[in-house]
Amino acid sequence: MPETDDTPQPPARLRALASWQASKVSTIGARLFAREMKLGARADFAVLAALDECGPLSQADIGRRLGLDRNDVNGILNRLEQGRHVTREPDPADRRRNVVTLTTGGRLHLDELQKHTDAVQDELLAGLSTAERRQLQALLTKVLGSHQPEPA
Repeated sequence: MPETDDTPQPPARLRALASWQASKVSTIGARLFAREMKLGARADFAVLAALDECGPLSQADIGRRLGLDRNDVNGILNRLEQGRHVTREPDPADRRRNVVTLTTGGRLHLDELQKHTDAVQDELLAGLSTAERRQLQALLTKVLGSHQPEPA
């Protein structure tokens, strides 16, 4: 929503901070996701995307890759397993571990979630051209790459 001249503004020094701007964009993105996708769908998307990209993973590997607590991973996997989007089976190499595998239904669910995710990204970045979106993505990737990974 464009701001009018009489809309109160945060101080210019604050608006000039990349960290403040990134935080505001993150908040807007979270609100758009909440409107577009049901609670838990973002976590489902992250886990399904990891399995789609990497193949079968242990629950611990999913947690490390996504920066999620193992209890959170277990809850997400319970929901995905109940929906028949993933399977969990004992690891033949180490029966103490479970290996999680994406099912055909999980791939279809991931594709559906991707449509919602794309819609959110399109709305969030509506003010940017395609080239500007690529440039923003490249710059954010560069900033994130210069720091230690943080939990998702």
